[in-house]
Amino acid sequence: MRIQLSEHFTYKKLIQFVLPSIIMMIFTSIYGVIDGLFVSNFVGKTAFAAINLIMPLLMGLSAIGFMIGTGGSAIVSKALGEGKRELANQYFSMLVYVSVIGGIILAVTGMFLLRPIAIMLGASGELAKLCVLYGRILLVSLTAFLLQNVFQSFFVTAEKPQLGLKITIAAGLTNIVLDYLFIAVFHWGITGAAAATAISEMIVGIFPVFYFVRRNDSLLRLVKPRLDIRALGRACSNGSSELMTNLSLSVVNSLYNLQLISIAGENGVAAYGTIMYVNFIFIAIFLGYSIGSAPIIGYHFGAGNHGELKNLLRMSLSMVGICGVVLMLLAESLAAPLAKLFVGYDAALADITCHGFRLYAVSFLITGFNIFGSAFFTALSNGIVSAAISFLRTLVFQVAVVLTLPILLGIDGIWLAVAVAEALTLIITVYFLINRRKQYRYA
Repeated sequence: MRIQLSEHFTYKKLIQFVLPSIIMMIFTSIYGVIDGLFVSNFVGKTAFAAINLIMPLLMGLSAIGFMIGTGGSAIVSKALGEGKRELANQYFSMLVYVSVIGGIILAVTGMFLLRPIAIMLGASGELAKLCVLYGRILLVSLTAFLLQNVFQSFFVTAEKPQLGLKITIAAGLTNIVLDYLFIAVFHWGITGAAAATAISEMIVGIFPVFYFVRRNDSLLRLVKPRLDIRALGRACSNGSSELMTNLSLSVVNSLYNLQLISIAGENGVAAYGTIMYVNFIFIAIFLGYSIGSAPIIGYHFGAGNHGELKNLLRMSLSMVGICGVVLMLLAESLAAPLAKLFVGYDAALADITCHGFRLYAVSFLITGFNIFGSAFFTALSNGIVSAAISFLRTLVFQVAVVLTLPILLGIDGIWLAVAVAEALTLIITVYFLINRRKQYRYA
């Protein structure tokens, strides 16, 4: 049964609507995880460390897709809520074509930045060579990956989250099969890992263009765009928190790697990489929920349904809290088997990874509230508050704690840094939710 944005949402209906987005984000996160798993076990920890070192740059370059997707879906869903469907399609089309142009420019620029950035991050010799090789192959598919991030939000806005899920699952399964063939069977090493991911990204990034350019039964269609600088500016402003989140994560992850190299060497980087891969899957649940619920919030905000906004906020906070407890307990219990799965060939490395992940897992209790809080204000077209939460969460607090906690706690300070940063951010998130309740009338 097709659920419309305009409906009243119960817990059951809300879960049904956001579930495809959650699964879609999980499969999206699996791309890098599968690469890391095969590379670590079939190629070695030097190649595994190379992927972890260069990945923050690649994620940073693709951040514009998250900005345009989340920020753009807010103004498109608001236009739909106001009954302006033609305008919504013009906004949608403009944002997709801007993403294509931006992706091409970023890919070309990235080709020149790869080597100097790899060296700046501490890579040398074979490690630097593998960083550049992996990065250049993935830059070929950067535009498609950027479009994937854009369409993740717009499939939900178009009331077609199930279609987005099917495409993402197909691409994820393609990535798994190709990783096995290219790495385990053909022995192409890190080249095979990059090629498998690039092909998968092209599938999930390009297919939606063909779907939306033709007549379809969704709320959106690609039409002849009209450049609207003000609308583009609003979309970028609304999505600036997601841009800030991804750029900050890239910077912070690089800082974590530098700290770990100085404290624990290559083993530290490999352990952190394993923890991040599992972390991607876990927080994908929070990200998917936020992406799936944002168009509903934006629609009812545009339609002036303040009672439904209150209902959505109450249900969302409850579900995020329950999810946080479940994920923390799951992470604590799976720490040892997951460490063995990725780096079981090295007992010392597996021990470091298991211990680090158990400390890191505390952050799952808090992270979801901050991710949803930022997305909630994005959906309300308040990019400033959303960006403030993301900026403090992903950059300011994390940089502060990762530079200070290791002085007091050694390597344990690095594993606990995220939990401390999330706790500090939660104070800010709660403040904004209370402070803006009368302005948006959601409480």
